[in-house]
Amino acid sequence: MAPSAQSHSHRSTTKGTQKGFKSRKATKGALKEIAKGKLADLSHRKTPHQQMMSKFDRRNQNKQKQLNKHKEHLRETNVFAGRDGAPRIVAVIPLCEDGDSAAAVRLLSGSLDIEAEVPEEGLLRTEIDRFKQKVQYIVLKRDLVACLDAGRVADFVIFILSPDQEVDALGELIIRSVESQGLSTLMTVVQGLDKVEPAKRRPQVLASLKSYVTHFHPDQEKVHNLDSRQECANLMRSLCTTTPKGVRWREDRSWMLVDDVQWPENEQENVVLTGVVRGKGLKADRLVQVGDWGDFQIEKITAAPLTSKKRRQDEMTVDESDTENVLDTPTEDQDDTAELAPEAIMMDDDIDATMSVATSDKRGVLLDDHHYFSDDETHLPVKPKRLPKGTSAYQAAWYLGDNFSDSGSDYEDVDEQGDLSMGTPALPQDGVEGFAPREPTEFAPTEYAKSEMFLDPTPDDEAEAEQLAAFRNRNVDEAEDDREFPDEIELHPHVLARERLLKYRGLKSLRESHWEEAEDRAYEPEDWRRLLQVPDYKSTRSQVTREALIGGVPAGTRVHIHLRNVPTSLRSSYNPSRPLNLFSLLRHEHKRAVLNFNFTLSSDYTTAVKSKQEMIMQCGPRRFVISPLFSQGGNTSNDVHKFDRFLHPGQSTVATFVAPMTWGSVPTLFFKRNIATEENPSPLPLTLLGTGTSMAPSSSRVIAKRIILTGHPYKIHKKLVTIRYMFFNREDVEWFKALQLWTKRGRSGFIKESLGTHGYFKATFDGKINPQDSVGVSLYKRMWPRNARVWNPEEVLAGEGDVVMEVDTEGGVAV
Repeated sequence: MAPSAQSHSHRSTTKGTQKGFKSRKATKGALKEIAKGKLADLSHRKTPHQQMMSKFDRRNQNKQKQLNKHKEHLRETNVFAGRDGAPRIVAVIPLCEDGDSAAAVRLLSGSLDIEAEVPEEGLLRTEIDRFKQKVQYIVLKRDLVACLDAGRVADFVIFILSPDQEVDALGELIIRSVESQGLSTLMTVVQGLDKVEPAKRRPQVLASLKSYVTHFHPDQEKVHNLDSRQECANLMRSLCTTTPKGVRWREDRSWMLVDDVQWPENEQENVVLTGVVRGKGLKADRLVQVGDWGDFQIEKITAAPLTSKKRRQDEMTVDESDTENVLDTPTEDQDDTAELAPEAIMMDDDIDATMSVATSDKRGVLLDDHHYFSDDETHLPVKPKRLPKGTSAYQAAWYLGDNFSDSGSDYEDVDEQGDLSMGTPALPQDGVEGFAPREPTEFAPTEYAKSEMFLDPTPDDEAEAEQLAAFRNRNVDEAEDDREFPDEIELHPHVLARERLLKYRGLKSLRESHWEEAEDRAYEPEDWRRLLQVPDYKSTRSQVTREALIGGVPAGTRVHIHLRNVPTSLRSSYNPSRPLNLFSLLRHEHKRAVLNFNFTLSSDYTTAVKSKQEMIMQCGPRRFVISPLFSQGGNTSNDVHKFDRFLHPGQSTVATFVAPMTWGSVPTLFFKRNIATEENPSPLPLTLLGTGTSMAPSSSRVIAKRIILTGHPYKIHKKLVTIRYMFFNREDVEWFKALQLWTKRGRSGFIKESLGTHGYFKATFDGKINPQDSVGVSLYKRMWPRNARVWNPEEVLAGEGDVVMEVDTEGGVAV
């Protein structure tokens, strides 16, 4: 049979294989088909922004946000709603000399056909039927303290400008101070614009005033004209319908603008304050801060409804005459007025330890946590024992000495501490290599003749003595000297440095070395251990803040607050025409603690501020007279921060003092009292030094004052240098021998030996130093913050409050 015919075909050369489809370019339908209904595991995505939601979920989430925002808006405005709602507090502040707050209030009320008797200074409450709201005006004059008191309780602040006069220094001080303490909604008006002629200049004047206001408050969109009835009506509409922004630190507490004060006939009765509760609920268990009077306990809180309501007037009068409606009374959890903890009973061993720190005999300065070169040799390695070869560490503990054998041929030296280079840190006099062998050239016997040790120049040279006296008696600005030579001091040749600098110690590293607090026990203030300690500030603050959210008399209620133990002497200082505030303190806010504030110097204040200078501080509702310590900020591992003698312009620092604590980040103002002089007979009452914010209180934060003793290279031989003028006797050199030397060009070294009796000594450095370089040594002492006292607005200081430079009777500079 013939074979079957087989077809033959050549390989196609015109058809090519197409590329595979890229999965990253797949459509949604293709991806769904590939997934086969499976969903990716996105459980590792925690935040809402990382969650993948469907369109329905996104719509639902947006709806929930909208509802929550609407509820929050209703909650904020609910305090003003209704017949018994709280009035909107409006502070009217004139910034120019020709500003008249009373006339401005009359024009605003007249635009809505409301006739009211407006006082020249004080409170005015009016009802606006058109908008079903109540407004309480605080009519003010150009008084800084009154403007600050009104600004911190006002829902709206109105600044009055003048078309003719510029805002002077007092007006600008009011603007900056009211803004820095926390400002709610701001309105700006101009008074007397119609008097500007010709009329075409009026738009230019308005534009100029708006440019001035936006320099301080960029969110101001318009300057209202009080001479226009229509603009006054529009401004009143804004006051009655706008939701005030509020102040964060104020809304965390319960507060009140006091409408009336009822003084008792005798001291046994209570003082009664009347007003409308605002902010959080008012609790009778918490203390209240009343203006500049102080902190007081609440006896009870009773209702105080307005008697002007027409409905059921007879029934209300009967109820008021018979009984009072008590809303809240204190419980067993009521805070007391004690500022310090009860006196703790110290153990005998603690007292002995404290006394031993101050009276023990030491031969050297404290470096980190030890007195080197002293009789106490516990820091030295233990002397090795002579033990038989092969003795284990357990067997070595049973050998009490090496007098049990006459022959030492089979013994070996065993060190119980192990490897010294690994077990103990390198001492500072040993250099960086620890116990490594030293170079013989650096530690050979002295290369100078012995007679040179006694060739020190004596102060008998008259020319040198006169030059030294003239240098010490020169008139130098302390701030400029501190900027040029920070922390450097000069000791008198006849003063013993070891006695003068007894409280000082050395540190290998300011940021990492351990600070031995036991050495400071003998010098700490008497009440230091009775101050409030807050180990975990964040959790405690959140707990105290959440506690204020529950209970108490709700906001918007008009109440009588009965206060205990109010001094009757305050009655003479009370002025009804000035605003009086009441703030409820959070738990523990009346207790004293070591407070820290971030302090930034004002750009308008061009003079350096000295540490411990007396100043007036306003933090929230309270004012104190303080003398703060300035120190560097930042976080360090050992919580040691360098003390700053001056705060120079353009810098910021941390101000520390002892005062009643404040929870949260509260804006703070720092003022300086001005005294009239012949050159300036009528100065401003206060000068704004700067602003700040409260930080976490801490009594373990060490403020270390640094001083630098400098010397001059006398002779240089490679790395071996003879130094003079740092010390002036041999005993001081031996006392500070353990400290590390350094030069301004970055070299470091240690004292090798003393030369002669005039304070000359030899030192070795890690490299050859420059003859023009200066050698220094750093010493540190702990500074203790000072107590603050409550500010009395009527007190008159005898001087400017600056700290006078301490004069040393023995010569030199006070340290």
